[in-house]
Amino acid sequence: MIHQIPMTLQGVKKLRKELYKLKNIERPKITSSIMEARKHGDLKENAEYQAARELQSFCEGRIKEIEIKLANANIIDISKIKNNDKVIFGSTVIIINIITNKIISYKIVGDDEADLRNNLISINAPIARALIGKKKNSIILVKTPKGLIEYKILNIKYI
Repeated sequence: MIHQIPMTLQGVKKLRKELYKLKNIERPKITSSIMEARKHGDLKENAEYQAARELQSFCEGRIKEIEIKLANANIIDISKIKNNDKVIFGSTVIIINIITNKIISYKIVGDDEADLRNNLISINAPIARALIGKKKNSIILVKTPKGLIEYKILNIKYI
């Protein structure tokens, strides 16, 4: 049984865009490369052909993966959820490290959307799990490889 996969609206749009690109741009390019490589003779010793076939396999696998995820997506539109001023899936949370005074903002998203460079953290990340359900000014403890880190929630946005 496949379970529902929580995703934000932006995450679904991103996956749909990637799927479109794979099906309509990458797949035809790969097919063309395979046809061209076939013209060069013996396929067993044709590196171009082998590389194109590997790329085709990767592309088709990724297309299937995205289609399954989209078919099972539980799209969560943060703007339509009653939040009770608590941290929920899709909310953006501004926190401060109590020891270092470093302020950081995270948006809590699905696993496929997570991108730490863009401050998008997975709902399954330890810090996200510690934040979920908490309110502004709450103190949270997050267990990390370096030990426990204490944060204070400065603000919660539902955008």
